[in-house]
Amino acid sequence: GYLASRGIPLALPADPGLRFNWNPFTETWRNLRFARGNRTVFLSVLGISWFWFYGALVLAQLPNYTKLNLGGSEQVVTLLLTLFSLGIGLGSLLCERLSGHKVEIGLVPFGSIGLTLFGLDLYLASPAAQSQPGELVGAWTFLQAPGSWRVVLDVVLVGLFGGFYIVPLYALVQSRSQVSHRSRIIAANNILNALFMVVSALLAIVLLGAGLDIPELILVTALLNAAVAVYIYTLVPEFLMRFLAWMLIHLGYRIKKEGLERIPEEGPCVLVCNHVSFMDALIIAGCVRRPTRFVMDHRIFATPLLRFIFRSVGAVPIAPAKENPQLLEQAYERISQYLRAGEVVCIFPEGRITDSGEIGPFRSGIERILARDPVPVVPMALQGLWGSFFSRKGGPAMRRFPRRFWSRIGLRVGEPLPAEAVSAERLREKVLELRGEWA
Repeated sequence: GYLASRGIPLALPADPGLRFNWNPFTETWRNLRFARGNRTVFLSVLGISWFWFYGALVLAQLPNYTKLNLGGSEQVVTLLLTLFSLGIGLGSLLCERLSGHKVEIGLVPFGSIGLTLFGLDLYLASPAAQSQPGELVGAWTFLQAPGSWRVVLDVVLVGLFGGFYIVPLYALVQSRSQVSHRSRIIAANNILNALFMVVSALLAIVLLGAGLDIPELILVTALLNAAVAVYIYTLVPEFLMRFLAWMLIHLGYRIKKEGLERIPEEGPCVLVCNHVSFMDALIIAGCVRRPTRFVMDHRIFATPLLRFIFRSVGAVPIAPAKENPQLLEQAYERISQYLRAGEVVCIFPEGRITDSGEIGPFRSGIERILARDPVPVVPMALQGLWGSFFSRKGGPAMRRFPRRFWSRIGLRVGEPLPAEAVSAERLREKVLELRGEWA
């Protein structure tokens, strides 16, 4: 471990003036206070700690579970621990692959769903405990027993979905923490992890003492995982919205992404894109890793059922001046608030979905936004959506049966432009260039 650590690049002190506090109680409290300063980061830390709660509770019971319920020896315990570890490793690698080498928090709900479902199935697949277990069997004999492969598969999949769950959370904590406080937030994370593991041990003692057996303890843990997941995603809708966007666009389309790394990793910016279909915002939200605030027509914003989603992700409803001047002013004010808070705002400067497949004139609203808040502007272009079920080719959208499924589309991102170099016409030329001939 030491020799491997020598390969880690040296890092300069993020806060050279920091003095170490030798009092463990006040230092612990200070670290926790730092972590609570960023709500999303702190809730992610709690999510990570919950994973350690879940894992510690299950793994601590694995030896007795193997002996009493599976009739297995230490070989079977070692086999299940190994498979669980390999499952986490495989899930972590798949997470990195599916996320496109970026932080993809949309995989966190996917992971929590798997942790619940396969925890429940492990309970259902578990044989009854033996009051007086006979001769304990080895790994090979266990694998030949009826129902053993279902248990093995559940153990592997709990680990695999644990990887989907934990990797984006760790990455999110690091990427959204202030550099000067990152190490202290990681310290707070470790403190809470340890605390949650202690609580999991106490809960196991209480529940087993109350008469539950080990499979029932696993069932309770899986149900608690579902309740915790719902609670966290209610507090931070970004996780759930990102999951829905990621699932919908990757089930419906094969997306070729170019230039996403050109979107600034931090700080305010405005994304501008052509408007081809009703899916445009969802596709962009599923591809851009940073939380994005979309400016949309007030009629779409007011759509029943969808309004809750739009409000949860901080969308900005807007209307023409001749229709609702007060709403228009409110929209510009809210856009300014987002940009001054260092966030990403996305607008469709055409103001409406195209009827012809061509990019219409860009309105001057972008110039008004930049006059108030001169931030970088990133041009983007969607390709391949014209003629889809959600476009207006051949008449109103979503009025005919879709003819293409899992079709190939593209999202191309250009170089950021400084605010002083931006005009509506120049942005339109950039977006046309990025789109090319593939509409």
